[in-house]
Amino acid sequence: MLTLPLNILFIFAVTTPAVGYLGNKYGYKNLCGVYALIGVFLAGYAVYDLYLVASGGVYVFPSDFTRLFAHFRIDTLGFFMAFIQVGLGLLATLYSIRYMEEKWPTPLYYSSLLAMIGGMMGVVFAADLFTLFVFWELMCISSYMLVAFDREWEPIEAGLKYLLMSAAGSATFLYGISLIYGFAGSLDFVTLASTLGQAPINRWFNFTYLLIFVGLGIKAAVVPLHTWLPDAHSAAPTPISAMLSGIVIETGLYAMFRVSYTALASIHVEWMLILAVFSIITMTLGNLSALLQKDLKRLLAYSSIAHIGYMLVGLCIGTELALTGSFLHIFNHALMKGTAFLCTGAILYRLGSRDLDKIGGIGRKMPITATAFGISLLALSGLPGLNGFVSELTLVLSTLEEDLLWLGIAVILNTAISAGYYLRIFRTMIQSPPTELAEEAEEAPVSMLVPICLLAIFIVVFGIWPDIVLDLARQAAQGLLAVI
Repeated sequence: MLTLPLNILFIFAVTTPAVGYLGNKYGYKNLCGVYALIGVFLAGYAVYDLYLVASGGVYVFPSDFTRLFAHFRIDTLGFFMAFIQVGLGLLATLYSIRYMEEKWPTPLYYSSLLAMIGGMMGVVFAADLFTLFVFWELMCISSYMLVAFDREWEPIEAGLKYLLMSAAGSATFLYGISLIYGFAGSLDFVTLASTLGQAPINRWFNFTYLLIFVGLGIKAAVVPLHTWLPDAHSAAPTPISAMLSGIVIETGLYAMFRVSYTALASIHVEWMLILAVFSIITMTLGNLSALLQKDLKRLLAYSSIAHIGYMLVGLCIGTELALTGSFLHIFNHALMKGTAFLCTGAILYRLGSRDLDKIGGIGRKMPITATAFGISLLALSGLPGLNGFVSELTLVLSTLEEDLLWLGIAVILNTAISAGYYLRIFRTMIQSPPTELAEEAEEAPVSMLVPICLLAIFIVVFGIWPDIVLDLARQAAQGLLAVI
C-alpha cells in the first residue's frame, strides 16, 4: 500500500502488458494506449481528491505499513508539482495513442510511461530522503527505457549516455544523503529542517551541498552537467521528449529546492552567489547553443536547458517572490515546451524530418499545428499576453527586490537572445516557400491535435488570466518556506 494515486499508476503499469496482449490478439492495437490513458486520468483524479481532503494544506499519510518502506507527506508544493506531472502525462499519453501505434512493443512503452509518472509523483510526495531516492531511481530507470525505446543507434547511444550520467548522479546524491543522515540521524524533511536548518555551518556542510547539487544537477540539466539532455531529447519518442523537457528535469529541480530549504537551509545562503553564476551560465549556454541548431528537437532541448537557468533564479534568491516565479515558470514551461515538442512530433509524423531546412512553409499545409507551435514559440520568447511573460517578469522583479540588478539583466538579455531562434522557427514555418516534403504534408491526426490545441489554449488563457496559477505557485512557495 503506497498512496491511491501511486497505487493506481503502478497497478496499471503492471497490468498494461496483459492488456496489450489481448489488444493484439483481438485486433485492437490502441487498447493498450487507451488503458494507460484511463490509468493516468484516475491517478489525476485521486490527486485532486487528496488535495480537497487536505484543503490546500498538508496531507500526511498515517499508515504504519506505509512507513515500513516509504513515508509520504504532501504539502502545497507537492500538490502543485503532482498536478503538472499528471496533467502533462495525461496529454502525452493521449498523443501517444496515434503517434506510437505502429511501434512495438507498445505495452513496454506505456508501462514505462506510467512507471515514470509514478516515480516523479513519488519524488514530490516523499516525506524523507530515502523515499525520495527510491522513487528517484524509478523515475530515472523508466525514463532511460523510454529514451532508448526505438532500439536504433541514435536512441541507444543517447540512452546509454543518459543511463551512465544518471547513475553517476544517483551515486553522488546517495553519498550526500548518507552525510546528511550522519549529521542529523534522520532523513525526514521536517526533522531535518528543525535539526539542521539552523545548525552552525561546518566544512562538511559545504561538501554535502556540493554532492547534492551535482547529483541532482545532472537530472536537472544544469550546465556543465547537461550533456546528456540534447541527445536524449532528440532520440526519445516525441511524447517522451515533451515529458522530459516539460516536467522530468523540473522534478530534478524540485528535489534541489526541497533539500536546499530543509536539510541544508543553513548553508544554502552561502551558495547564493555560486548558484546565481550557475543560473547565468546555464541560461546563456543553453540559448547560445540553441541558436546554432537546425534540428528542431535538439534546438528545443537546448532551450530547455536555458529555461532551467531561469528557474535557478528562485533557488539562489530564496524569497517568496523568487520561489513563486520559479514554480510558476515550471508550470508555464510545461505548457510551452509540451506544446512545442508535440507540434514538432506532428511535423515529424507527417514529414519524417525535423530539419529546419526541410520544413519550410509547413504552416500552409498544417495550419493548426503551425498556429499552436507559433503560440508556444512566442510564449517562450516572453511575449506579453502569453504565460511565459508572467513568470519571467516575476523572476526579474524578484531580482530587483533583492538588489540583484545584474541577475535580472541576465534574464532579460537571455530572453532577447532566445527570441532569435524562436522567431527563426516561426518565420521558417510561415514565410518560407513550401519545401518538397512540406508540399506533400497534411494536418496531424485529431488525437494528436487535441493535446496540442489544449496546451496552446492554456498558454493564452494563463497569459491573460494568470491569477489562479500565480496563487497556486505562491502557495507552493509558502509551503516550502513553512518547513524551515
